[in-house]
Amino acid sequence: MCGIVGYIGHREAYPVVLKGLKRLEYRGYDSAGVAIYDGKNIKLSKTKGKVVDLENRVKDEITIDGSLAIGHTRWATHGEPNDVNSHPHYSNSGELVIIHNGIIENYEPLKLELINRGYTFHSDTDTEVLVNLIEDVKKNEDVKLGKAVQIALNQVVGAYAIAVFDKNKPDEIVVARLGSPLVIGVGEEEFFIASDASPFIEYTNNAIYLEDEEMAIVRRGKKVKVRKIKDDSLVDPYVQELQLNLEQIEKGGYDHFMLKEIYEQPRAILDTFRGRMLSNEGIIRMAGVDDNIEKFLNANRILIVACGTSWHAGLVAEYVFENLTRIPVEVEYASEFRYRNPVITENDVVIAISQSGETADTLAAIKLAKSKGAFVFGVCNVVGSSISRETDAGAYTHAGPEIGVASTKAFTTQITVLTLIALKLAQKKGTVSTSEFHTYLSEMDAIPAKVEKTLKSDNHVKTISNIYKDATNFLYLGRGYNFPVALEGALKLKEISYIHAEGYPAAEMKHGPIALIDEQMPVVVIATRKGHYDKVVSNIQEIKSRKGKIIAVVMQGDKTIKKIADYVIEIPETLELLTPLLTTIPLQLLSYYIAVMRDCNVDQPRNLAKSVTVE
Repeated sequence: MCGIVGYIGHREAYPVVLKGLKRLEYRGYDSAGVAIYDGKNIKLSKTKGKVVDLENRVKDEITIDGSLAIGHTRWATHGEPNDVNSHPHYSNSGELVIIHNGIIENYEPLKLELINRGYTFHSDTDTEVLVNLIEDVKKNEDVKLGKAVQIALNQVVGAYAIAVFDKNKPDEIVVARLGSPLVIGVGEEEFFIASDASPFIEYTNNAIYLEDEEMAIVRRGKKVKVRKIKDDSLVDPYVQELQLNLEQIEKGGYDHFMLKEIYEQPRAILDTFRGRMLSNEGIIRMAGVDDNIEKFLNANRILIVACGTSWHAGLVAEYVFENLTRIPVEVEYASEFRYRNPVITENDVVIAISQSGETADTLAAIKLAKSKGAFVFGVCNVVGSSISRETDAGAYTHAGPEIGVASTKAFTTQITVLTLIALKLAQKKGTVSTSEFHTYLSEMDAIPAKVEKTLKSDNHVKTISNIYKDATNFLYLGRGYNFPVALEGALKLKEISYIHAEGYPAAEMKHGPIALIDEQMPVVVIATRKGHYDKVVSNIQEIKSRKGKIIAVVMQGDKTIKKIADYVIEIPETLELLTPLLTTIPLQLLSYYIAVMRDCNVDQPRNLAKSVTVE
């Protein structure tokens, strides 16, 4: 949520910052703004709406000369989305200007104290309180900006990533983070500041990822100085080489990032098990698991914590782990887990899943689990992200950048990683035979090609989408491994087309949802001729007898359901345990095409953010 971009160096800063803001649009936002320093004055422009609205306003309002600038896309927390509440914000003197991601939880008492000292406020934001607090400290303590930021941040409660500069100190930007990501791009005599690396990847592949409770002073032509916020101690910053390129974050000829990312799944899944799984040799190598194998094998249980789509991947993993390893598994919403005083022991393994590696609730759940002595294993996509640094060990999904807000390849690659872990443990425990293990690996090897084949249903799914694009409700049903896929399919439709949809275990239909069935209700049923196939056929017949419309995802060659469903979408034959990697593909396409036909903003659905970095 929200996006920060900053630049200081030898280039014209505004074009760099504007392009960076466009790259961060996927994070979700409702307003945008920029502040440019021309050597004498700060020029500020901001507006409710999109970055393109800001671009048009800048043309009318300000000149864009200057080699220092900061920009922001805001997702409203304190104060409604409007021009005034947009960032950047000035201090009362007009000398300091700030951009801020996160939430200052104790802003109200701080604001009252500042009002008593004569400060006035123009917005409803917690951010304006923070910049005036910094100014108050700077003035009363008679300290430089960096020290003022440190003292002020020790007085606030909450989460933040900030960039602030002083027009009297035009050669530096002060940045800090706690609970919200911030990265510094290190170029030749220039620096870039951003929420992630995508805004500056064309300029440099060297980056410093700030840790929680760290701040940095970024000075033109100088080395970056990083300090701990609490005690002011110096930190030796680690400059990381990024494994990211510009081509990966462009659309590549697709109409939307989401469609591009749906079609990238065969490659993403292959990249995720490449080098880890040698199917011909019957080997799975995963350093994070291998180095901690006894932790997993001796675990009393595995706790999986995640949010949203990652939670659905965790639910699939619950079926996979328990079936293969016979280790008890519980799957928790991280947002609930962190607040309900859960029972965690030193014999538990906690697996935390997050595409971005920055999800605030999941990070908090990790810290809670570690405080109780549990071994915490992370599964995320973004190298160098907070979760990858906070966990004891982990595995990257190697999905590549996912720009569309609605996760697609993140889901399938998370399932891939989790399945590899389960197979590795099952082999070590002896809970699967050698022949079964080889069969699973051989079939995993075939999955990318089978996903490719499933994607050929594109035009057929588009036809079905056109028929049901005006529906007001959808029901998604699945059993076993595909119950979580039903949940994920419903979520995809809700978040990008704004159609109400619910996912249920097929057998639970009789316990309430069947009351909704009529000729206006499309029901998507995942019926893969695996597991309890006959039961699913019975569920479909119950829906048809009540005039419901059936869209069925079936195995290739299925004849039984084809006779009774209104529409069928076929997937290739595979093992039951691996069916979620195929059944989810038609549901992603269905949600995508319905959203496009309803003229929805597919990549940036309303009110949503790619990375939920605040509560």
